[in-house]
Amino acid sequence: MSASLAGPVEVVNFGCRLNIAEGEGVRAAARAAGVRDTIIFNSCAVTDEAVRQARQAVRRSLRERPGAEVVVTGCAAELEAESFTAMGARVVSNDAKGLIESYRIEKQNGASTRSARTDLENGSTPQPFALSLSKGRPSYSPALSGADHARAFLGVQTGCSHSCTFCATVLARGTARSATIEAVLAEAQIALDRGQREIVLTGVDLASYGDDSGATLAALVEALLALPVERLRLSSLDPDRIDDALFALLTQEKRVMPHVHLSLQAGDDMVLTRMKRRHRRADAVRLIERLKTARPEIAIGADLIAGFPTEDDAMFANSLALIDDCDIVFGHIFPYSPRAGTPAARMPQVGRTIARERAAILRDANARRRQDWLDMQIGRTASMLVERDGVSGHAENFAAVALTAPAAPGTIIDVRLGARDGDRMIATQIEAKDIAA
Repeated sequence: MSASLAGPVEVVNFGCRLNIAEGEGVRAAARAAGVRDTIIFNSCAVTDEAVRQARQAVRRSLRERPGAEVVVTGCAAELEAESFTAMGARVVSNDAKGLIESYRIEKQNGASTRSARTDLENGSTPQPFALSLSKGRPSYSPALSGADHARAFLGVQTGCSHSCTFCATVLARGTARSATIEAVLAEAQIALDRGQREIVLTGVDLASYGDDSGATLAALVEALLALPVERLRLSSLDPDRIDDALFALLTQEKRVMPHVHLSLQAGDDMVLTRMKRRHRRADAVRLIERLKTARPEIAIGADLIAGFPTEDDAMFANSLALIDDCDIVFGHIFPYSPRAGTPAARMPQVGRTIARERAAILRDANARRRQDWLDMQIGRTASMLVERDGVSGHAENFAAVALTAPAAPGTIIDVRLGARDGDRMIATQIEAKDIAA
């Protein structure tokens, strides 16, 4: 969860990097609408825990700031609008959260009224990332995070056109829609002009970028690299969508960081089939072998779900073994939780206690793998992007780094990696690249 403060408007982002990127547009739209004393929760619904956290935060704000208006948007608001409305919050749909009109309150007979979705359908002018209607079909404009991070999160698509049985994203975000390459380049240039040296491309289903327009993610990456981008990082990718062109960029282009995060979800073929994933275990192992053969320094991250319906001990053992088989050092691991309206919610459940226990086992195994990998970094040199605090950051392979002495925020510096401190490396600056943030 992250908060973005700007005078009378507070935006609190939950969940993914796309929400962080979109949160800046939410703040801009609310400020342009002239609202005051307003808290906007940009919620997440990837798990029931994410929804619970959003509800808890909304209740706390309503209790502690009774004079403020509380607005809820994002995926949890989309899926559970009635529950948030019943608390006393106002709900803005995902499609309309970047529209000025979504936050402009009109009074009728002493009551505030607002229909954000109607505003969208009537063709309201969108802020960055908002959906607009073009020939009856929604289109997406890119979302750019604010200047408060050393790196810029750039949302380039939303929605998903797949039908994974566990996921409610298509219910909350709709089908996949992509921003145009030209629009993405314009937002990337804004980030570069304000001194952000690393751009992170993000989306609900990033690898599907361009499916609705004939473009490809590889074509977008090549276009971005024509700009003076020093570091480009990609968020989660479906393994079955890494084509030859994207593979070449991931393994041969030095400005594309050697850090690949894959949406694997499980390491057992029966579970993957029941999830309606489009790859199998052997596909994931083979892809990672190819990546690491072509670029040995690549660090692998992965999404993994523990306790999917019908998962037995042997199936779970296959997912556990995947951490070593695929050298996963950055695991995004969480227990399965049923999402209303999804096919998996109607399958035989293994139970929340078992799912949590299995998730804990996966996290422990991943932590050991990560720490062994970090120990192998000791004594090596790395290039580090310094965060706004001047002492923390990440190496090219996404290893977390803490400096022994502060450096200029936003700069890229060469460091020597010393001892490991938990899940981060202690590093000493070798040579600054002498480029202002």
